[in-house]
Amino acid sequence: MTDVSPNLEITIFPCLSDNYGILLLDKSTGQTTSIDSPDGEVIAAQCEKRGWTLTEIWNTHHHWDHTGGNLFLKEEYDLTITGPDMIEGRIPGLDKGVGDGDEFDFAGHKVYVWHTPGHTKDHIVFYVPDANAVFVGDTLFIMGCGRLFEGTPAQMRSSLQKLAELPPETKVYCAHEYTLSNAAFALTVEPENEALLEAIKSATLKREKGEPTVPGTIERELATNPFMRAESDEALGNIRSAKDNFQ
Repeated sequence: MTDVSPNLEITIFPCLSDNYGILLLDKSTGQTTSIDSPDGEVIAAQCEKRGWTLTEIWNTHHHWDHTGGNLFLKEEYDLTITGPDMIEGRIPGLDKGVGDGDEFDFAGHKVYVWHTPGHTKDHIVFYVPDANAVFVGDTLFIMGCGRLFEGTPAQMRSSLQKLAELPPETKVYCAHEYTLSNAAFALTVEPENEALLEAIKSATLKREKGEPTVPGTIERELATNPFMRAESDEALGNIRSAKDNFQ
């Protein structure tokens, strides 16, 4: 699946069992970044297929299914790896550490970094206004959020509130295809939410066709995602605990 914005092209493709590889290309310069690196060989093959040369990796956090291809791709392309600098030694091959409130340039396009702890202590997201896109790793999923491995409900709610402030049409590129399982749980929280019911129909049709449900939008997540809609830290914690035990 490919999504085109002025001068920028985003493509996503399956990696590992349920991850997505995500590539962002600036068409005028050829500069190309991989958001995380779940599978280096698959990412390299996707670049070769398109005639793109990978110049960067942006890591959202340290988990192996987000950094596992870093060193392979660095050797293949002699690229630059940007990622969270909060905890030393977590990101393989890290060249440029960034944290909350940092900005950097990608082929003339501004990239904004926010620290979004909850799933992990070091998690960050990358917002690219020119692409109308935010790359959220495992902080936010379509109709869900990441497990609280290292953070608290308060941290996760604060992180989600940062994302909620983005323009409603902002496209949300998350790292996994968890949508239908998230949807089944979301229904137990808000069974009469009409927006949720419509979103589930749309997602189900896409998966039946073998299409990704990613990207979503901030607007739809605010209408359908029980974690984005939680009214307190305690409520989010209760919903997350219920989701962790949901079968």
